[in-house]
Amino acid sequence: MSIRSKLAWTFILLLIFGITSISSYSILFIRDYLLEEGRTEMQQDTRWLSVTVANLAQNKQLDKHLSEAARTSGYQLAVFDSTGQLLNAYTNNDTSFTPSQQLSAGIMESLKARSDLPLLPRNENSERLTGYIMLPDSAAPMHYLEASQLKDQIYAPIKTIRWIIYYGMFISIGLVVIVSVWMARYLTKPITQIKNAAQDIADGDVDRDIDINRSDEFGTLATSLDQMASKLRADTEQIKQFAEKQRQFFADITHEIRNPLHTISGALEMLQLDNLDEEKKQKYIRSAERQTDRITRLFKDLKTLQRYDSDEYFVEMQEFDLAIIARHVDEQYRDQADEKGITLNIDQGACKATGDPGKIEQVIDNLISNAIKYTNEGIVSLCYSCNDEQVTVEVKDSGIGISQEHLGRLFDRFYRTDKARSRDKGGTGLGLAVVKSILNAHGTNINVESEVGEGTRFWFTLPTS
Repeated sequence: MSIRSKLAWTFILLLIFGITSISSYSILFIRDYLLEEGRTEMQQDTRWLSVTVANLAQNKQLDKHLSEAARTSGYQLAVFDSTGQLLNAYTNNDTSFTPSQQLSAGIMESLKARSDLPLLPRNENSERLTGYIMLPDSAAPMHYLEASQLKDQIYAPIKTIRWIIYYGMFISIGLVVIVSVWMARYLTKPITQIKNAAQDIADGDVDRDIDINRSDEFGTLATSLDQMASKLRADTEQIKQFAEKQRQFFADITHEIRNPLHTISGALEMLQLDNLDEEKKQKYIRSAERQTDRITRLFKDLKTLQRYDSDEYFVEMQEFDLAIIARHVDEQYRDQADEKGITLNIDQGACKATGDPGKIEQVIDNLISNAIKYTNEGIVSLCYSCNDEQVTVEVKDSGIGISQEHLGRLFDRFYRTDKARSRDKGGTGLGLAVVKSILNAHGTNINVESEVGEGTRFWFTLPTS
């Protein structure tokens, strides 16, 4: 079944159900309303009938007058003595009226308590509406009056009303069918257009435009699909760029591994020479060790980046003291700095921060290592400052600096400002990418300022505890 048929049937069935429900409720409401009105009218009629019967009590033609009262009022009447025994009944030619031969004790007690107020017991299952009242100061043996009528007499007007409602319902259903079919066509036309356009887009025609000039939800949907097609075009281009970056990434990894492996292979070949002196053996051994360390660092950095890309628990936040990390860095790089004649200034004052201490130490280690590596003389410093909200960590050097053209891509993976020099110094091209990934996982970022020949300054912030 097409969506147009489904919509049409849905509208038709819902509206038919609604019209039928309202019509049925209206009939029941009118029926209850007429019954309540009939009860109210019977209460009033019963009171004046009781007064009339009491006034006729001394009349010798009582039976005749009571019969006329019954015929005039339209009620079936019955009178009872003080013990509740039936004295006479006036059926008004209604053979279905059979009054009780004896009033119940409950009814008599209720009537005595109510004095001249009528009593109309509610009995939903009864076909008749009946009222009782105690006659006021009657000298005759009559003490109680019963008035009764069929509920069908009260419901008589509803037959005409019911047919009026039915006629209106049938006419409304006919109009509903016509309007539903038209509305289904109106609603499904843009859906068909959108479906065809979506199919074209799914088939690869991302340049497809949907021409629906409407201000409702369908117009919004058509605009959204046009935007989606535009986004798909952009995403396609981005995927191509990602694919190119991935190709370059694997090419860089291959190149980074191939060079040290060639160096190690060459060193091993030289070590196999029989007449190689001890000094050269040690030289080739150290070279092989350096290249092995370089490969180890490369895979360590790759592992860190892979965890950042895939592990939602990459960092484990806790409170730690930056002074402990500063001492570790000082112990690790003090001798290396002294060998190059560099002054290493490490701030070791207590400062509490919140983060992953192991990862933050890896960040500072990378920054200090790079600073010493690219500083030939001068100062390399690590300092940090605390306030109530955050901690600022800064690594500064007086090294060769970085030109402005490289700052924008400095944290890209395998990006080097000077590839030959960087490989010569044993870098992997991933250190600063690792730094950025770790700090991004902490919800912060790495900042850099640099001037060629003036040195470089890196800094980042962490929340306090």
